[in-house]
This record gives sequence, structure tokens and C-alpha cells, in this order.
Amino acid sequence: MANYAIGDLQGCYKEFQALLLQVDFNPSKDHLYLVGDIVARGPDSLACLDYIYTHQDSITVTLGNHDLHLIANYMLDKPANPKDKLTALLDSTKLPAYIAMLQQQPLALWLEEEQVFISHAGLNPAWSIEQALQHAQFAESCYQGENARDFFKHMYEQHPSLWSEQLNDFERFRYIINYFTRMRFLTLDEQLELSYKGGIANATAMIPWFKHPRFTTFKQYIIFGHWAALEGVTDHENIYALDTGCVWGGAMTLLELKNKQLFSINSANSI
Repeated sequence: MANYAIGDLQGCYKEFQALLLQVDFNPSKDHLYLVGDIVARGPDSLACLDYIYTHQDSITVTLGNHDLHLIANYMLDKPANPKDKLTALLDSTKLPAYIAMLQQQPLALWLEEEQVFISHAGLNPAWSIEQALQHAQFAESCYQGENARDFFKHMYEQHPSLWSEQLNDFERFRYIINYFTRMRFLTLDEQLELSYKGGIANATAMIPWFKHPRFTTFKQYIIFGHWAALEGVTDHENIYALDTGCVWGGAMTLLELKNKQLFSINSANSI
């Protein structure tokens, strides 16, 4: 039995399957943790979701921003961005089943045996792992509950600058979702920076979240995706950036969780 984590698929089904073949993944005894952004931009989001649906007992997804966007568009009956290349998926008769499956997936996971925390975008330095899991459970109850459509309606409104007990449920949901699925940089006063689109080298008055002083003595492991521009580099031996830009012509990366061994497959895409 082995446990693995893989970075963002984004519809890159061929590389996904080649990587599973490389480690001889056996869904009858192994478990696979996908860090989110299963769909969008790549050539075969439908095949990726079909494989996950077929093997869902041995696969767990921590939802990413593209996954939540797919669910939101479906529930709010909004058209997809043509750049996301989702026509085949949206035309599939299995789409409602895929959406229902994604809705049941978590935002964050803690694997006690491996001492591993997993989410799409990482861990807010202001949160302990226990607090992060509690926040994730609240957001999950929102997008899985009977009022899920209302929460998705409010998901793209302005990010609350500070956490407060005075935030209403929609604001709390949006605050949590943004940290778990969109976080890259923090301002120097430790607020989430969502507007900057440049690289680390040119960033001023902000830091990558994993450069926060809190993580200099952090003993557990963090696995995340979302940030292809990092090319897998965080300069932390226990923080793994698994989105290595397969959909953009980079590679797809897998981490074996027990021994922390990395595997990769070069992309066949040219986007």
C-alpha cells in the first residue's frame, strides 16, 4: 500500500495516466491525493473526471479554484470560459454525477501518519492546522449544503480584508475559500494579496505565503498546487509545490508520501 499526491491536472489526462503508470499505482490498495484544479485549460478534463469518478474510493481531491468555478457555473447556469476547453465535459450526460462527486470533496486534509497537510493553495500562516481544518469544514458545509447555490452566488465578491466574528456566513465562506484556493502572496501586514500577477522576483511589499517567518520552524509537511510559476521550488524541505505547470508545457509531478520521493512526467501540451 502506498499513498501519493499529484499536482494540478488541469485536463492533462495523458500525463496523469503516464505518471500513475510510472509508480505502478494500484487503486485496489493505494490512495491518491489530488491537490485540486482537476479541470480547465488542458485537453481532456472529461477523461480526468471520469477516471476519478470510476476510482473515487481510492482518490481524494482537495478542491481548487477551477473545480469550484466549474461547480459554481453548473449551479448558477453560467457559461464556461472558452479558454477552459470544457465543451466535452459540459456535454457529458455524466456531468451531474461529476459535480456531485466534486461537491463532496474537501478543501483541506490532514494525514496524521505522514504528518502531511494538503490543500490547493497552501496554509494561511495565521492558522494552526487545527484551525485550518475547522475553517475548511465550515466552507465544506456551505458548498455541500442545501443553500450551496447562494454561497456560490457570493463567492466572487470582494475579499474581506480581515477575519472578524462580525463577518456574515457568506463573507466567512469567501474569506476561507480564497485562502485555500487562490493564495499566493501576502502583504507585509499579512493580508491576502489577490491582484498581483507577477513573479516573486518582482514582488514588492509582499511575500509568498510560505516565506512567512512562521514556517521557518514548521515541523509538519505541507503539500499544495496552484502556483505553476514556482516550478516546484519553495526553498523549504518540508513544503512541496506540486503544480509544475503541465498544462503550460512544464511537467506533472507526483510525491510518494511515506518517503517523500518525487516523480515527474514531461508535458505533451503546447498552450
